[in-house]
Amino acid sequence: MKMVNKHGPDNAQLSLLKSVADGIAALFFPSVEVVIHDVEAGTVAYIANNLSKRKPGDDAGLDDFQQDKLAPVSGPYEKLNWDGKKMRSVTIATGDDKTPGYLLCINLCTAVFEDARNALDMFLSVTRLQPQPEQLFRDDWQENINTFLHEWIRREGTSLSALTREQKKNLVQSMHSQGAFRAKNAADYIAGVLSLGRTTVYKYLRELKKQ
Repeated sequence: MKMVNKHGPDNAQLSLLKSVADGIAALFFPSVEVVIHDVEAGTVAYIANNLSKRKPGDDAGLDDFQQDKLAPVSGPYEKLNWDGKKMRSVTIATGDDKTPGYLLCINLCTAVFEDARNALDMFLSVTRLQPQPEQLFRDDWQENINTFLHEWIRREGTSLSALTREQKKNLVQSMHSQGAFRAKNAADYIAGVLSLGRTTVYKYLRELKKQ
């Protein structure tokens, strides 16, 4: 293996890349490792947040490496770490035809995200859900209001927080036509959900009766 002593601008470039590597590793700690490969020497030059159990001076495995001038960034691609955990990697080449330069390899361990996804899938699984008890929820007026409300919002292509005052007025009047105000405390509930005053809700209902 060819060992090269680099000086001048090349040394400055390596110092800059080390700072970049440290910054990326610090921002995404503990899930990201950043490895700098010395292309000319064919060795690992630096590792920030070592996840792969390599060390500076190790063979970088670049014997067949050929830099593509049109694609200095390759990836993301997937690989397997020593502990069996999957990693997604991006490689950034800094050299050119005259100066091989360095490869900055950013390796993201996806295990934590896969564990989170699996936990969410298990927690949100519908296979353990049972139908609502009919006797208990037959007269659940709040749920009926919620269902109508969000179906109305979906049809309008908006969201609860983005409703205009005119839309809230139309929604209150639409709810009334569906019998939403028959429950004793429905007006207070609807006013709270829509961030309206109770008097405003009754004002919209009075305007509806005048039509």
